[in-house]
Amino acid sequence: MDAVPIHYAKTHLSRLIERARAGEEVIIARGKTPVVRLVPIPQGKKGRVFGAMRDLVTVDDSFFEPLSDEELARWEGRE
Repeated sequence: MDAVPIHYAKTHLSRLIERARAGEEVIIARGKTPVVRLVPIPQGKKGRVFGAMRDLVTVDDSFFEPLSDEELARWEGRE
C-alpha cells in the first residue's frame, strides 16, 4: 500500500483501522515522508480455560499430608 497523507488518515481513520486489522500495511505520511505505520494489537488469550491442565498434573494422597517441621520452617522463612 502507498502511504496516505495525515489529512486523509484523520478523515478516514475507521476505514484505515479496519484495513490494518485485515492484515494490510497502512503507512501514514507527512507530505511525502512516511512517519507512522498503523498495525493491529495482537489479541491475547481470552483468559483461563477450565480443565486445561487435566491429564498433565496428578495429585496423590501425599499432597494432603502435613508438612514436616523442616519443610514448614522453609515455607515460613524461618530457616
